[in-house]
Amino acid sequence: MSPAGSTVTRSLLALALEVQFENIPKSASYLEPHHLKTLLHVLSNNSDASTQEQILITLCNNAAFSINHDLIRNLDGIRIIGGFLSHPNPKVKAGTLNALNNLSMNLQNQEQIQAFLNEILKDIIESTLNSEVQLAGLRLAINMSVTNRYHKKMEDYIPSLLNLLVGGNDATKVHTLKILVNLSANPLMTMPLLASKAPSSLTSLFDSSISRDILIRALTFVANLSENLGREQYSNGHGYYKDSLYAVVFEDPAELQRNLTRLLLFSDMEIKEHANRCIRSAETLKHY
Repeated sequence: MSPAGSTVTRSLLALALEVQFENIPKSASYLEPHHLKTLLHVLSNNSDASTQEQILITLCNNAAFSINHDLIRNLDGIRIIGGFLSHPNPKVKAGTLNALNNLSMNLQNQEQIQAFLNEILKDIIESTLNSEVQLAGLRLAINMSVTNRYHKKMEDYIPSLLNLLVGGNDATKVHTLKILVNLSANPLMTMPLLASKAPSSLTSLFDSSISRDILIRALTFVANLSENLGREQYSNGHGYYKDSLYAVVFEDPAELQRNLTRLLLFSDMEIKEHANRCIRSAETLKHY
């Protein structure tokens, strides 16, 4: 076939796929299995970023219904959608992350999504600070960190996540802290977290002027780690560098207590409760 003939064939294919796409109901609640199959087929064969974005939004909305989680996976949808993580268009990339995020509410789907976890974490770290791509990646990583299954895959990215707690806006900080809280709840992640390089200004998260959503999660993160420290007796500081999370937060338990004591003046009972957890744990650490 001549090059001109190939071009015509590709154009006709693109037109046919667009017609198929136009005939699909716009509301996710009306999509049937054959609609989903068509959407995934069009997504795989259409190079127009605008069309890809529309399809990913539709699939994302559809994946909000748990009844469709298995169906999309069985149509090879996770592999197809995940293939767009490398797309250069930020809107397509964000749409991909959002669709995978809704699909990740299913544990069987997580088993397939974890194959993309390294790429997802790179997107979080390398994308523009506070961008929709970064926030979409963080939301997906939160779901992927709810169980302990994939924590080790996130270990190398902990220093970069800690940096987001300093440079990010409030939404970025809250999302990042949700991941770190999930990691800190796993005793096996105590040493990797403590050994990670951390910005020295991290303790500013305990300032009384910090928003409640950030403060509560920062306190929970530190309380989880400090309780694991006391329980596992990792608190002697051996093997931790001067710029590690351990050095920044836990090297001087008395200083940690002083920083947290003023939070007990808050009227918010939840903040008081989490501050007390940290203070009690810090008191234990002073005896090691």
